[in-house]
Amino acid sequence: MNDAVIGQGIGKTYRLGEQGTAYTLLRERLVETIKAPFRKREAAPREPFWALKDVSFTIGQAEVVGLIGKNGAGKSTLLKILSRITEPTEGRIDLFGRVSSLLEVGIGFHPELSGRDNVFLNGAILGMSRNEIRRKFDEIVEFAEISKFLDTPVKRYSSGMYVRLAFAVAAHLEPDILIVDEVLAVGDSAFQQKCLGKMRDIRSEGRTVIVVSHNMGTVSSLCQKVIWLADGQVKAAGDAQDIIRKYLSEGVENDFVWTPRHGILSAFEYRSVSVASADPASSEGFPANAPIDVFFDITIHDKFPAGRIEMRLLNDGGDVLLTSTSADPSGKLNHDWERGPQRFRCRIPADFLMPGRYFITITEPYGSYDLLRENVLSFMVTEEGSIAAQDQRQGKIGPILEWTRSDV
Repeated sequence: MNDAVIGQGIGKTYRLGEQGTAYTLLRERLVETIKAPFRKREAAPREPFWALKDVSFTIGQAEVVGLIGKNGAGKSTLLKILSRITEPTEGRIDLFGRVSSLLEVGIGFHPELSGRDNVFLNGAILGMSRNEIRRKFDEIVEFAEISKFLDTPVKRYSSGMYVRLAFAVAAHLEPDILIVDEVLAVGDSAFQQKCLGKMRDIRSEGRTVIVVSHNMGTVSSLCQKVIWLADGQVKAAGDAQDIIRKYLSEGVENDFVWTPRHGILSAFEYRSVSVASADPASSEGFPANAPIDVFFDITIHDKFPAGRIEMRLLNDGGDVLLTSTSADPSGKLNHDWERGPQRFRCRIPADFLMPGRYFITITEPYGSYDLLRENVLSFMVTEEGSIAAQDQRQGKIGPILEWTRSDV
């Protein structure tokens, strides 16, 4: 397999307190120049901060690679270097082919131009001819689902419309390397699945995708390889499942209660989310043969659109094992909210989970869409009472299913 991206000893340093220059406007640079002679001489030079240090990696053609790491690990800096927005302080990056980046909603769009004009503008930036862009134009519009607003200035687009058009342009203008940041989290779930499918198509066409996400389920299902950044350095790189498992389990202890740190964002308020069992948890976790309850303690402060709470259960490989919602008992997609404090309970039945570590991701209703709260709870299921552990059966879950026997 030929290489699409080669990074060798990449380092990037900033001086603390200095403003970035990637998006500085000309008038801001002029103001800084005028003010410079009147500034007091600083007592000491500003301390350098290495956002990246000695980062080396290779990405092959037709690979889908995930870039993971906690906030501040250096992911955004590396993406800007890959996208040629900024240059490394040391080392070098070699890109073999045309690069299309989707780092922030609307980057590369001119707000005063229409959606139609911005498609042609982005194609021109990628070095495509008008004929090449015309060939892809109908596909882009159909994918983005914005045909009614095609001749509307994009400054009037909603964030969802921005994301749909930005991704459609970036993915359909035939880049050799597509770089996608966390912006897909803004879109609705149906469009996210559509984007994931398109990224798989891009790979099947022999092109390369680099995706950054905190959603380990997405990374696990999409990527073959993962690069894990920590403190500006590559901590590990390799098989996606193996690296995600190490990343999720690093320093993790049972976390049975989550209380949001943010204030009240809307009429919906989470007071806490917790996990408990009929059999009290030990320091190791819950026995496999006991039901596990997830409690959602909320308050509805005012009239609020119909919606639901969504809970996703992930294993330590980042696989989403199941999704359940507070609307499931009604058989509908959404339900009405009652004002005041209340509690929802979701029960995971006994003898259902294999021994191992699990994570719970939830959604927080916010007007017409949901905010994702990832990995708010973590717990272990122990081998105590586990039939699956006794006979070493295979599978990601270990339910005791109903069997019957009859004479025939």
